[in-house]
Amino acid sequence: MARASRLKPEEVEEIFRRFQTANPEPKGELHYVNPYTLLVAVVLSAQATDQGVNKATKPLFAIADTPQKMVALGEGTVRDAIKTIGLFRGKAKNVMLLSQQLIDKHGGEVPDDREALEALPGVGRKTANVVLNIAFGHPTIAVDTHLFRVGNRTGLAPGKTPLEVELKLLKVVPKTYGRHAHHWLILHGRYVCKARKPECWRCVISEICRFTPKTPAPT
Repeated sequence: MARASRLKPEEVEEIFRRFQTANPEPKGELHYVNPYTLLVAVVLSAQATDQGVNKATKPLFAIADTPQKMVALGEGTVRDAIKTIGLFRGKAKNVMLLSQQLIDKHGGEVPDDREALEALPGVGRKTANVVLNIAFGHPTIAVDTHLFRVGNRTGLAPGKTPLEVELKLLKVVPKTYGRHAHHWLILHGRYVCKARKPECWRCVISEICRFTPKTPAPT
């Protein structure tokens, strides 16, 4: 992916002002009922669609919305419940292990701490960022494939790795918009700035974005 030249601070400010105007309270698309079910849903979402995860977790979370209830179900039951999700065997094992670790080390509660989250089985930096942002309100940015593409394509945060893009975004995103920046960028990449053919003709930041040539409206 060719990297665009970086945007000016006033351009970055305008981008997020427009995102906020268009969608003042952006929400993630994974379904959850508390910080624990959010954590499990994000772990399950690796290499899977949010819709696929939601379909599997709706009945699961109805009977197991705490680590204690999940452990009581047993790995086999959890595995059967999520068998429609990619890599379900390994994910079921991680869900059981992280649930037990939450009970043993955190009183059954999801910790509001990056280091503690990343110490949980199946939880990496991206998952920790999502949980810290959605459950606890931290201005973290979880760089998935959509956000990585948007960061590079627009010129917001050109980088060769997800971590490089994340760290650059943390520097350039105005603090006013830090809480929701993660969701705005992911949703923009998922529905407008698509991988194969960005829909520039309906993009609210098209004339600021560094991507060229702009994709024309379909005829």
